Amino acid sequence: VQLQASGGGLVQAGGVLRLSCQATGDTVSINLMGWYRQAPGKQRELVALSSRSDGAVKYADSVRGRFTMSRDYGKSTVSLQMNSLKAEDTGVYYCYGLAPAMGSYWGQGTQVTVSS
Repeated sequence: VQLQASGGGLVQAGGVLRLSCQATGDTVSINLMGWYRQAPGKQRELVALSSRSDGAVKYADSVRGRFTMSRDYGKSTVSLQMNSLKAEDTGVYYCYGLAPAMGSYWGQGTQVTVSS
């Protein structure tokens, strides 16, 4: 499985960005798929995660109500719509996938910078 993320950039506080991630390879085996982020000097943290098992999406408290993740199983993609962006949303965003029988996978990361 390979994950290719796109869509980062520079935006002012209050603005919007949309990230996308394309999975290729044995995508049917992917159960969990979503986004993590890492701010400078901080640990990588969960942003949003979708479960194929029950269709549920889990959000970090810090983004709930502002970010919306969608998943297209047919196209093997996930998108992250980020609204009302804040300076603290700045970081490198990584697409993540977990295939229980195969392991976990990370995309290459895409930079999101929110200027205050």
